[in-house]
Amino acid sequence: MSKDEIFEKLKGILASEFEIDEASVTPDALLGDDLDLDSIDSIDLIQKMKEFMPAGTKFDPAIFKTVKTVQDVVDVLVPYMG
Repeated sequence: MSKDEIFEKLKGILASEFEIDEASVTPDALLGDDLDLDSIDSIDLIQKMKEFMPAGTKFDPAIFKTVKTVQDVVDVLVPYMG
């Protein structure tokens, strides 16, 4: 899956599950400051993205502690999205 495809999936989840206006979801948007997501929301977001990963994909949730922007999330997910 390309970075653009991951971004689009991420944007859709943020809009539908977290009720965030899609226009607000840009690569540079800060998860906390711009999108008002806390650390638990970020983990929930990653869990929702798992449904797009190949079956049996495992990752260390600690790698998500460093994400600050939507693009950071995309970059972290790329290796796991097949």
